[in-house]
Amino acid sequence: MEETQSGRINISGDKGIWLKREAMEPSTATLPPASTGSWDAFPEKNLEAVDIVVLVLYFVFVLAVGLWSMWKTKRSTVKGYFLAGGEMVWWPVGASLFASNVGSGHFIGLAGSGAASGIGATAYEWNGMFCVLVMAWLFLPIYVAAGVTTMPEYLQRRFGGKRIQIFLAILYLFIYIFTKISVDMYAGALFIQQALHWDLYVAVIGLLIITAIYTVAGGLAAVIYTDTLQTVIMLAGALTLMGFSFAKVGGLEDLQNRYFTAIASSHHGNSSCGLPREDAFHIFRDPVTSDLPWPGVLVGMTIPSLWYWCTDQVIVQRSLAAKTLSHAKGGALLASYLKILPLFMMVLPGMISRILFPDLVACADPEVCKKICGNPSGCSDIAYPKLVIELLPLGLRGLMMSVMIAALMSSLTSIFNSASTIFTMDLWRHFRPLSSEWELMIVGRVFVLLLVVISILWIPLVQASQGGQLFIYIQTISSYLQPPVAVVFILGCFWRRTNEKGAFSGLLVGMIMGLIRMVLDFIYLQQRCDEPDDRPAVVKYVHYLYFSMMLGLVTLVVVVAVSLLTEPPPKEMVSRLTWFTRKDAPAEDIPAAPGAPSPIPANGIHEAGVPSTVQLDISDGGTEDICSDNACALEGKKASKFTRLLLWICGMEREQKDTPKTAAELKREAAAASLEEAPLVKHILNINLILCLSAGVFLWAYFA
Repeated sequence: MEETQSGRINISGDKGIWLKREAMEPSTATLPPASTGSWDAFPEKNLEAVDIVVLVLYFVFVLAVGLWSMWKTKRSTVKGYFLAGGEMVWWPVGASLFASNVGSGHFIGLAGSGAASGIGATAYEWNGMFCVLVMAWLFLPIYVAAGVTTMPEYLQRRFGGKRIQIFLAILYLFIYIFTKISVDMYAGALFIQQALHWDLYVAVIGLLIITAIYTVAGGLAAVIYTDTLQTVIMLAGALTLMGFSFAKVGGLEDLQNRYFTAIASSHHGNSSCGLPREDAFHIFRDPVTSDLPWPGVLVGMTIPSLWYWCTDQVIVQRSLAAKTLSHAKGGALLASYLKILPLFMMVLPGMISRILFPDLVACADPEVCKKICGNPSGCSDIAYPKLVIELLPLGLRGLMMSVMIAALMSSLTSIFNSASTIFTMDLWRHFRPLSSEWELMIVGRVFVLLLVVISILWIPLVQASQGGQLFIYIQTISSYLQPPVAVVFILGCFWRRTNEKGAFSGLLVGMIMGLIRMVLDFIYLQQRCDEPDDRPAVVKYVHYLYFSMMLGLVTLVVVVAVSLLTEPPPKEMVSRLTWFTRKDAPAEDIPAAPGAPSPIPANGIHEAGVPSTVQLDISDGGTEDICSDNACALEGKKASKFTRLLLWICGMEREQKDTPKTAAELKREAAAASLEEAPLVKHILNINLILCLSAGVFLWAYFA
């Protein structure tokens, strides 16, 4: 138990903060005599001119794709900016789903986990294979029928009131800012710092500025198109490094044999610390003493995974941008197939890195580890950067650096855009319900810039976190905060009797339990394997995946009990908002009296995604645009060339072709976004669904 709980559990979470000292002070890493051979065999390399050229070409391509997407899409409407106009086809949607999920923390975290404890962390990736398909086939039809833009907005429509929507909007923003952004940004920046020896702040600020430019300017369409380019680069670079790694180690069979002998020369032999796990090549592990118990993997891991793939704004927003439900399903299938690859692209290369650099990656002595990478618990986090810098030839190092930057930027742009959507549509419109479209567009873009500032200010706090607790506990934080939200979404979507009182009570009880356990984890830190474990029993013996199961069960009982003891939800809180009512006739289909304003849905958004405060139907069939004073003033007089250029860059131009749509046009757009699918396409998608699920089951069974 002590061996497996020595800090390896959470390496898959996204550590990676310990590269800095090695990058800046390689000469100070005084190793035992036996270890110097490993160091000399791979002398430290730096990026050369060819690598820099590859990096520059990458940035040119990204900016070119971003500018092209700005020309192609309508960025001056709420739907155009936040949902890419609902015009995306399946392959960029699938590529964006994969790129948004696989950040720089994945490369460092998964490879480090492979180096330390084997292939167990692959379970997180293969669990996602199934959950993304559940989202496309079960959850997405409900969201499409409801006509929502954000996930907190769906719960507001489903349950009424504002407290659940605001509660979740704030929670989502908290998770994005203080976990996802900080983890990916810091891991990616340290990777760049090790290769280029840049100052950390220079690397971070430069990346954030470039990322923010095309996120602010282009909206979701620019994010999805650039994600597609970055997915291709990520796959090409990571597969290339995988080939070099296997060639160096001698293939999969040699990897399996040599991994168990990859022990640091400084290991004294009287401790289990630093030894490879006996179950390193198994995903299903002992339910009591292992780092990833198999019941927790099957159930406890699935609950947060359902939250991420089925209810997280970053993921669902990409699927809502698809032009039809069939394209959204096709994108989910592509992402599911790509999720097979992380084992081969990241985890196994991490294990190979341990074989090639055992004295560095597999160090066991706390003092030696602290000198190598600054972390007394171990240096497995440097596994992937070591392979890139030391193994790849000239030019390919630059390509792999592009891969890491691609992973970092695709994650950040996705989070920036989704967090901006939540803030604008769920919080800002709550306090200013009569906001014009112009105002919403400005607020959404300004909030992205605010996120950039917060991210930069967060760096010193990350650096100051002794022992890297924030990164060690990323996976556990997911298990403590996400299950209550996942259960409420599942019951809201698939049980009509769920009401607002039950949902809020379940969220409240679940969040209190999760926060208590999270605080206990921060107070009672995990000891190393050679130290006595004196933590409280609830922390010591209740694995975080088991706690996730308990948390989900308690939330389920509370929601069901309170819902049954209180009044059922009214019909308008159920119609077109659950799986069984998704095909109900929409209220907008009821004919309106001549001259009356068009009906306004509860969420204030027409099917076209434009705020109802912006457009009012007039009796003669035209439309009246209610704009803000600034917008009307700019339209009433000719703006300067500089002002027009600035407005175009921000997508705030007002052209005749972008004028508000008539009721007939709105109806046509609503029909295009219906739940109907062509029979042939539907059969092809369902056949692929069966094939993909079969592939997933085979992989689980083979590596179990």
